[in-house]
Amino acid sequence: MNYKETEIPGVWILEPEVFNDARGYFFEAWKQFDFDQHIGAVHFIQDNESKSSFGVLRGLHYQKGAYAQAKLVRVIEGKVLDVAVDIRRSSPCFGKYIMVELSADNKRQFFIPRGFAHGFLVLSEQAVFTYKVDNVYAPQHEGSICWSDPDINIEWPINPDKIITSQKDLNAPLLRRAEVFD
Repeated sequence: MNYKETEIPGVWILEPEVFNDARGYFFEAWKQFDFDQHIGAVHFIQDNESKSSFGVLRGLHYQKGAYAQAKLVRVIEGKVLDVAVDIRRSSPCFGKYIMVELSADNKRQFFIPRGFAHGFLVLSEQAVFTYKVDNVYAPQHEGSICWSDPDINIEWPINPDKIITSQKDLNAPLLRRAEVFD
């Protein structure tokens, strides 16, 4: 596994070594020891999976306080554009984001630490998205930031009129009005 830290410290892109042959392929998707050596100890407690169609945008979501979550995400079918936004007010990177394409073909993974909002946009006909989390989901501690916040200015690659999202995400506050981390 190749571990690449991004311009925002703590946010990582993981690229596995894939072994292809006439039968198909094999790769190690996650290995605790290597992860701990490169990123640090994170105790993942749950795996989640979602399936979405082209143009679906999920996010920007996060958990607050004691229910904050770190995530390790990847795509096992299709292609998405994945985004992590730094929402730690004390961070020199506050409001900045990292965007990475994740696909079944490139097999990349994206590590998003606590203190970040997360979202993704489906670029293929459909996508199956999976992620590990290090804390339980608590709806009463959920936060959202508007995916089209002009202060963050995420450059989504499809026409905003073609984006499909939930009512909750449509009504999410702008970063400047959201309850975020100190």
